[in-house]
Amino acid sequence: MPEMSQKTWLIVVATLALAVGYLGFQLSARNTAIRALNSDKAGLTLEKDQLILDLEKMRFSYDTLETENSMMVAELAAQQERIDGLLTKVKNGYWEVAKLKKEAETLRSIMKGYIGTIDSLNQMNLALLDENLAMKEQMEAVSQENATLVERQENMEDMLEAGQTLQVAEFNPTGVRVLSSGRQRDTDRADRSDMLRVCFTILENRIAPVGDKTLHLRITDDEGAVLPNSEGNDDFSASRTIDYARERLDACVFYEYPNDNVLEPYRPGTYLVEILEGATVIGKTDLVLR
Repeated sequence: MPEMSQKTWLIVVATLALAVGYLGFQLSARNTAIRALNSDKAGLTLEKDQLILDLEKMRFSYDTLETENSMMVAELAAQQERIDGLLTKVKNGYWEVAKLKKEAETLRSIMKGYIGTIDSLNQMNLALLDENLAMKEQMEAVSQENATLVERQENMEDMLEAGQTLQVAEFNPTGVRVLSSGRQRDTDRADRSDMLRVCFTILENRIAPVGDKTLHLRITDDEGAVLPNSEGNDDFSASRTIDYARERLDACVFYEYPNDNVLEPYRPGTYLVEILEGATVIGKTDLVLR
């Protein structure tokens, strides 16, 4: 009996030893698993925090991108929304970190492409701005040059027109008395003057047009009244047409007061005598009648 009790005791002890060993092994394995899980969790937490930091940096980088291209602006806004979505998933405990990291890398690659594209667009915009500025300056220079040419042409036309105008010299106005014999005699007496004669010399002008030219005589008394012509027009007193050939030419224009009922048409005084070509005065002098 005592021998059986000892054997049983040994069996019990052995069983207990095995049980304790098994439990110790299980406890050790569980502790190892727990440490591994804690290590993995710490690693995941670190990866999560790093991923959040990367996404926030990327979000900030997208905010700093500037472009005036409307299509690029829309695409940047869409990518920012994707980043915001990833941040929400990570912060809310969405633990598929590997998948989120892969998507974040995709967004980073897209952002690099945008940076290159935006830089190229900005360079093109700067180049276009410089080109437009240069074109504007060139157009302003051309416009200024055209204005200068127009002004020069107008000046040349004015000079040509002025150069084509006839010039008169050697004025000789006088009163004329008509004798009963029909002969004419010069006089400086107003009461003896039956008509007025204005002789002058037209100077040579090599650029003036040749052909018939109508010259007007305008005689103004000392009260400012123009002696009228036969038609009652006081714009000029008399006219004469000459054949001009660009050579020196002597000519005379006669004026006779149109009203025969006036016994003494000319009063003593100083008369302004002018020769006009069209509306241009080409010569003038004074006539004094006593």
